[in-house]
Amino acid sequence: MTLAHEIGAPLRHADRFFIGGEWVEPSSDALIDVIDSGTEQLFFSVAEAKEPDISRAVAAAREAFDRGPWPRLSHSERAEFLRALAVALRDRAYDIGQIWPREAGVIHGIAQYAAAGGAGTFDYYAGLATTFPFEEQAEPTMGGELGLIVREPVGVVGAIIPWNAPLGLISYKVAPALLAGCTVILKASPEAPGEAYVLAECAEAIGLPPGVVNVVTADREVSELLVRDPRVDKITFTGSTAAGRRIASICGERIARCTLELGGKSAAVILDDIDLATAAGTLAAAECFLSGQVCSSLTRIVVSRHRHDELVEALAATFSQVTIGDPFAAETQLGPLVASRQRDRVEGYIAKGVAEGATLATGGGRPKHLDRGWFIEPTVFGNVDNSSTIAQEEIFGPVLSVIPADDEQHAIAIANDTIYGLNASVFTDDVERARDVARQLRSGTVGHNAFRTDFGIAFGGFKQSGIGREGGTEGLHPFLETKTVILNGRPAGYEKP
Repeated sequence: MTLAHEIGAPLRHADRFFIGGEWVEPSSDALIDVIDSGTEQLFFSVAEAKEPDISRAVAAAREAFDRGPWPRLSHSERAEFLRALAVALRDRAYDIGQIWPREAGVIHGIAQYAAAGGAGTFDYYAGLATTFPFEEQAEPTMGGELGLIVREPVGVVGAIIPWNAPLGLISYKVAPALLAGCTVILKASPEAPGEAYVLAECAEAIGLPPGVVNVVTADREVSELLVRDPRVDKITFTGSTAAGRRIASICGERIARCTLELGGKSAAVILDDIDLATAAGTLAAAECFLSGQVCSSLTRIVVSRHRHDELVEALAATFSQVTIGDPFAAETQLGPLVASRQRDRVEGYIAKGVAEGATLATGGGRPKHLDRGWFIEPTVFGNVDNSSTIAQEEIFGPVLSVIPADDEQHAIAIANDTIYGLNASVFTDDVERARDVARQLRSGTVGHNAFRTDFGIAFGGFKQSGIGREGGTEGLHPFLETKTVILNGRPAGYEKP
């Protein structure tokens, strides 16, 4: 069996699973090869979980919740472990900065700060231990002397992570779950399991109680066993809307709790007072992040018909000058896509856009100067019909569609004419108009003059972009169940206000 460190990934136990506080042998010798997206060479191999491995991880998490110390610790005691995880993650900053670009194509200039971001999330939720209202007094209305609203852990959580931004999404699931008192089975993506293994190594290093965090990697079919397992109380998932529908239907069968952060086809509404060159530069730069492999990307650009051609020209001029190449090179602005199948998918959508009559203004092919790696040119389409495939379906690559609108209200209607509702933005120099248009957009987040999301406040979608929110205090609620307690007296410390 080839070990990760022999090839270059800075992981000690990629050939095993972290279950019950130990690195355990897998039930089979099946491996998943993780390929460097920039070189198409083997980066490392990781053990592939099968049904017995998923069951073992669930059993460990169930045991830790039902009989272990974790849910019985105070919130402040759990917060100390979160702070220790934050320190451990910061110590692994170099390793994470090496893993993320090779797995998913993000440029190293961004990846080198991923550990700090993840650590900050653990620190944030640790801080809520003393400020969040886990218990509140309430005045009984149907008898009794004292009412309490108590927020308790939902139980065993299955956290299913995508490949595009693993550590950030792991942090926004695991940190609030742990503070709440839940135990977790972390299911890593086959394309990008490295950051989950780093977290497991950190959990081991700080002495996190056995079974509180368990880490496995599996494909979709085996992952579904985690969703179906009646011992799992809640699923938190980030990924495609198609997969989210499947997870929601399974959870619905057994009334399991679920949080779903799904796809998007987010609109930037360009009002007539904004400078188009400035807007074009902002939009093109934002789309370079993770090579457009971002669920909340602003990929539908809605602009007045009389300004359409000017904006297409500005976007094409800006986007075509983007430097594509090695994600570790300082000059690179756009790295590769995650895998060959993802590049095939993006190329298929580009071909469909041309076939359905959109105007290809720039890009559309593979960079001629790069003979390896899953690269695609940044691409701009003009004259896009909002009912067309490239305007309605999530592409997950650096492809922008410019859609003409008759006026402001028509632009808002176009922006809302989608099954998705994850993100949006309004481009205008008038903050009052920005607020008014933002209130009319059916979207979980609306930015102003930029691509913006803010997990520190809350992140999630309307419509088929998901259920629930992640980040901020809103992101803690999904890991809690609300219990009403009505007492016929007042225990010590519960004096009348």
